[in-house]
Amino acid sequence: MAVYLPTLKQLQYLVALRDTGHFGRAAEACFVTQSTLSAGLRELESLLGVMLVERTRRVVRFTPLGLRIADKGERVLREAEELSALARAASKPLAGELRMGVIPTIAPFLLPRIMGKLRDQWPELKLYLREEPSAAACESLHRGHVDCVLLALPYACGDIDHADLFEDRLFVAYPGADGAGLPDMMRAEAIDESRLLLLEDGHCLKDHALAACNRPELRAGAAMMGTSLHTLVQMVDNGLGVTMLPEMALEAGILDHTGVVARPLDADHPSRRIALVWRKGSPRDKEFRLFAQALQTAHAAA
Repeated sequence: MAVYLPTLKQLQYLVALRDTGHFGRAAEACFVTQSTLSAGLRELESLLGVMLVERTRRVVRFTPLGLRIADKGERVLREAEELSALARAASKPLAGELRMGVIPTIAPFLLPRIMGKLRDQWPELKLYLREEPSAAACESLHRGHVDCVLLALPYACGDIDHADLFEDRLFVAYPGADGAGLPDMMRAEAIDESRLLLLEDGHCLKDHALAACNRPELRAGAAMMGTSLHTLVQMVDNGLGVTMLPEMALEAGILDHTGVVARPLDADHPSRRIALVWRKGSPRDKEFRLFAQALQTAHAAA
């Protein structure tokens, strides 16, 4: 009995169609024409003897089996990519492409300070960056859209390995009018929950700030309204409340040209851990650990 094996190209078409929900956009993502993608999918269905996609004029609808095969195909594609990357890493580590996710409370503050040093140390590394909130970044990691993620821990990111890079201290930021009466360090118990402004859901810094304070009433009383740390700083500068900022944002000058003042948080766990994370069991484990060392060295020299 003949066994027909899907090609990687056919699986790529199927996964792209699932991700985009549109034949034209899937074809663009695969750098082929729409007719080529459609023909490849029809051939895949013919070889497997099953319908994977229901085609109508307006809607692309996957069959239940089509979704299962697309999920399995995504894992096959990821393994194929890692096989190729493993061979490259064995011959020359940190050369070629590396796709890294970065969360928004790290990317604008850390990357400008370390990218030049990384380029100098590893000139053959082609580092592609994808900025996403923590939950989306972890999903991209497990879907194979990125190879690793620069993340703040603790955070539930699934089945991962990681390498800690450094601790990032948390600060409490106040309007300048409050500055004269502030102590050198701000105890968590002194934060007024009715004035606390935090990032919207999806940003792990919100959870780190609340966990550091260890005050359940803060979660109920705080306003989750900031879309970015820069937005929160502007709100504080306009006297609308107080917020929590990581030390890397202060070092990057986020308070420049404002009247906002910041004090270190006095708590049992007043920091978040910046780490590089990757899929557990990845064949590129050694290369990711080497890359984590490079990140650590670049940060220390910044």
